Amino acid sequence: MKPALLPWALLLLATAPGRGPGPTADAQESCSLRCGQPEGPCSCHPTCTGLSTCCSDFRDFCLEISPYSGSLMGGKDFVVQKLNSSTDSVVICRFKESIQTRGHIDSSGQVHCVSPLLYESGRIPFTVSLDNGRSFPHAGTWLAVHPNKVSETEKSHLVNETRWQYYGTEGTTGNLSLTWDTSALPAQAVTIELWGYEEMGRPYSGEWTAKWSYLYPLASNISNSGFFTFTPEPASPKHQEWKVGALRITDSRNYPGQKDVQALWTNDHALAWHLGSDFREDPVAWALAQCGAWEQLEDQLPDFLEELPDCPCTLAQARADSGRFHTDYGCDIEQGSVCTYHPGAVHCVRSVQASPRYGAGQQCCYTADGTQLLTADSSSGSTPDRGHDWGAPPFRTPPRVPGMSHWLYDVLSFYYCCLWAPACPRYMQRRPSNDCRTYRPPRLASAFGDPHFITFDGTKFTFNGRGEYVLLEAALTDLRVQARAQPGLTPNGTQTRGTGLTAVAVQEDDSDVVEVRLAHRAGALEVLLNQEVLSFAEQSWMDLKGMFLSVAAQDRVSVMLASGAGLEVGIQGPFLSVSVLLPEKFLTHTRGLLGTLNSDPTDDFTLRSGQVLPSSASPRDLFQYGADWAVHNASSLLTYDSWFLRRNFLYQPRHDPTFEPLFPGEAALSPSLALEAAELCGDDPFCNFDVAATGNLSTGNATRAAHLLHQHRAQSLQPVVSCGRLAAPLNGHKDSIRYLVGSTLHFHCHSGYSLVGADTSTCQADGTWSTPTPECQPGEGDPPPHPCLFPCARGPRPASPLVPSPGRSYAVLLGIIFGGLSVVAAVALAYVLLRRWRGSM
Repeated sequence: MKPALLPWALLLLATAPGRGPGPTADAQESCSLRCGQPEGPCSCHPTCTGLSTCCSDFRDFCLEISPYSGSLMGGKDFVVQKLNSSTDSVVICRFKESIQTRGHIDSSGQVHCVSPLLYESGRIPFTVSLDNGRSFPHAGTWLAVHPNKVSETEKSHLVNETRWQYYGTEGTTGNLSLTWDTSALPAQAVTIELWGYEEMGRPYSGEWTAKWSYLYPLASNISNSGFFTFTPEPASPKHQEWKVGALRITDSRNYPGQKDVQALWTNDHALAWHLGSDFREDPVAWALAQCGAWEQLEDQLPDFLEELPDCPCTLAQARADSGRFHTDYGCDIEQGSVCTYHPGAVHCVRSVQASPRYGAGQQCCYTADGTQLLTADSSSGSTPDRGHDWGAPPFRTPPRVPGMSHWLYDVLSFYYCCLWAPACPRYMQRRPSNDCRTYRPPRLASAFGDPHFITFDGTKFTFNGRGEYVLLEAALTDLRVQARAQPGLTPNGTQTRGTGLTAVAVQEDDSDVVEVRLAHRAGALEVLLNQEVLSFAEQSWMDLKGMFLSVAAQDRVSVMLASGAGLEVGIQGPFLSVSVLLPEKFLTHTRGLLGTLNSDPTDDFTLRSGQVLPSSASPRDLFQYGADWAVHNASSLLTYDSWFLRRNFLYQPRHDPTFEPLFPGEAALSPSLALEAAELCGDDPFCNFDVAATGNLSTGNATRAAHLLHQHRAQSLQPVVSCGRLAAPLNGHKDSIRYLVGSTLHFHCHSGYSLVGADTSTCQADGTWSTPTPECQPGEGDPPPHPCLFPCARGPRPASPLVPSPGRSYAVLLGIIFGGLSVVAAVALAYVLLRRWRGSM
């Protein structure tokens, strides 16, 4: 986007000449223990920076830190900005009011803290004491991140990680190595330790606890060279109970196993290299025993499958349903489809939210043609998870510990049954794929351009108000989406009679409030969390209260809410575009500018009073309809952190009654511009209107692109009928794994078997198959063997033709004897005749 397209944003750089109404910063009140509070003659709220109303010690008590994030495994050293102290001060850093770590002060007087080992992800409040724990007046926030989402420089790396996790199995021996960035751990000598993870107590009870334990050192007091290699020895009996864990590298000056000190961790992994000698002597037998023990435990645990969300039927649906599903980083089509555990797939998604009762997760994988892969058809199929990989609030207790609960109950068991032993059907039986027969795609609504709206029921209209408006309200979950609209500027700098969205805010129930707005500089977004500007310099993914937040590049933000609703906000030309996805449970529960979700477009223009405007309402009537949905002062989610925003929105009516917009049909283009607009826009009325409203072809082109994006996503989310999986016949096979409406399966029997029943079945529009699975019955003679395809059919294996029946054995033997005698007689006769012929000669 060119800067000329967004000159109005420069107004945000320059606040009004005077201070205007509001608190003054002259009073000398303190922000000690008042961070986040806007009350009083001076403010300790994050908006005070833009308003210049902060208490004089705001930065001393309301802390900024660098870096601001790190792995939930802990060990990250961070500096508390603008908080200096004497070197003899004793620093204590306290996280979540209960976990304390010892900080320190460097030679320049800067205060440092070290992040602790946590069992949760997200924003963790912390306080700092400079008087050895007597008081904690300084407050800040630390972002704890899933270990797989931290940068590579923050971790130690297992060289050829697969060898570590297969060590001791056939053909995998020798040395193992690890590397690390020495600049990330300033120490002359380091110690490398093994830590193990376990979950103890009765599952799904209050006594179920998670614990990381220090086990033993691999090396002590070695040079901090960034490289270490060793030959693993079998673990002692007292350490063999830990089967998953990670390595930690710390300064050798720390005592062994000392917690909450600066450190580098490896990825958590299956500890094949650490297991006992019984594993190395017969890894297959050992793994089979573990697989059996896991099966017994699974059979005692509650069934979590019933509360998982249904998988989308197609890859297009899975990628479009971004409120409920997100890319599985282990199989991503955007990253080349490296699908180690699903080699037949090109893309997998995981459910964003863990299931409500058991904290479980769903996984859905797809082939290149968009077909869902099921474990009943292939070992590459998608498998659900007893422990959601991302964990789930309130975290800390199993099976809600991010990453680790998933490892114990879903990944390690896969090693036992599938990777270390050939018993994968046993694993798949307890982790069956979910098909999509009851999947219902979400409903989509969008707003973009000047701005134009497409409601959940497909109604299209234009509303050019200046102010702040309710896009969506849903009492079902107290979901609210609000937007600010401001006029644009023509290429010559004059204000247009059209407006566009410049900020969008969302909250659900008591979740955090996220606002996405156009930044001061053109072509960039700014994201605010509870009215504080966020930095994405370190993390593009954040676990927040009641939602997940993801930022792609600098021009698109995705918000995934606990209800399954999704919000995507991006830059489209000089304004924002916003798309909202709502699951089916929101039917009849919505109101606002995005309409009433009930599959009836005739009531989309419903006023706050309940009165419904007709679908044929004039543009001027629709302008009054839009004005009726202006935000009320008491319920605004938007941020006013500059005097420009306060004067023009907070202290003004939320809908500007003096603004006279351009209505459809009123604009007249010059002949040359009209010709160019027709060539660019074709029959897109939104594109044509925006060219007329702004006099700018690029604005119209951006609107056209946003409209096409909406149409493409809406097409991807069209409902699809599935008939569910139809099994192949016993002693036979089928030629397809696609079970959607219109798909036809062809059945075949193995050699030696005859098909009884129809050889094809077609998925019908009512969700049923036209014919059931046929049978394969033995034909004449003995049946030949057939390959044991995954999953192997149960039942007796057919006899082999290489082993003849007793009745045939004698016939074969006599045939061989008499055949041989015949050959001998023929040879003898030929010899006699030859001798006589030579004698006569």
